[in-house]
Amino acid sequence: MMFRTRFIQIVIGVAIILIGFTAWQVPHLPDDTVETWNEEAELLQTTETDEQIRSRIASAKEELDEPPIDAVVDPVWKGIPGYNGRLINEEASFNNMVEEGRFAEELLVFDEAEPEVMMSDLGAVPFYRANDQKPMVAFIINVAWGNEHLPDMINTLNEKDVTATFFLDGSWVKSQPRLARMIQEEGHEIGNHAYNHPDMATLSDEEIRDQLERTNNMISVTLNVEPVWFTPPSGSFNDRVVEIAKDMDMYTALWTVDTIDWQNPSTDAMVERVTSKIHPGATVLMHPTKPTKEGMEAMIDGIRAEGLEIAPISEVLSEQRAPLPRTDEVEEGERWYNAFN
Repeated sequence: MMFRTRFIQIVIGVAIILIGFTAWQVPHLPDDTVETWNEEAELLQTTETDEQIRSRIASAKEELDEPPIDAVVDPVWKGIPGYNGRLINEEASFNNMVEEGRFAEELLVFDEAEPEVMMSDLGAVPFYRANDQKPMVAFIINVAWGNEHLPDMINTLNEKDVTATFFLDGSWVKSQPRLARMIQEEGHEIGNHAYNHPDMATLSDEEIRDQLERTNNMISVTLNVEPVWFTPPSGSFNDRVVEIAKDMDMYTALWTVDTIDWQNPSTDAMVERVTSKIHPGATVLMHPTKPTKEGMEAMIDGIRAEGLEIAPISEVLSEQRAPLPRTDEVEEGERWYNAFN
């Protein structure tokens, strides 16, 4: 009897030792073994069937698709360009994910979709702004004077990696071909600003056409460029101005934010005026003046701080979607990317 009791005690002791050794051994397995177990467990947990992946892509499409927006003629802003949609390509997205064996939002593939009504369908209307869903801004720089400020303005634009649209007076191009070439050679867009700064709304049809043709001819001869944008001096125009420009294959552009730099405001006041009024799709009017030269960098920084990028008017007023934000200048999680892309 004592022998049996002793034998049972020995067996229980051995069992306790084995259990303790096993409990000690498991957490002390080599790190690579633990990682392999974790990866295999995660893979087993996240593996999905093809049908499940397609179902989740379809659900994401309902949530994330942004349909295109048609161009319209607004009673206040006149022509407003459309904006391309952003739609999930289900088949391409599935092909991206099938090898992973699971749904992953970062593997979704998006296509742009054009609206049914484009800005080119709107006819002879002026354009003041881009679509308000587009987080971009255009600089309209009208040039008929201010030669002494242009080199510094161009240098600042280059340093800040900004491309603008310069609307050139035809007579100015004739007298300042070197400066005109400097603007073009630095990659900026060239537009028509009439020939000698007239009040376009007071001109006859023949005079309107003469102003536009003479300027286009001078720009073509000097820069080998055919402008597709026209902006009237002092913003003065009527329907005939817009119609004749359209007949000459040019859009008429105006602006939503005015620096009023020709009144020689203080630089700080001018920058505050622009940055306080800036908005998605804005067009900002300026001239080669001392306040603009001095405030250009601050204006650019202030606009980008709002999550808006700056580009030529042809790019801003197009239906194309805005590019991704600059990671070096736009804070992570900036509102505009989530809202507009």
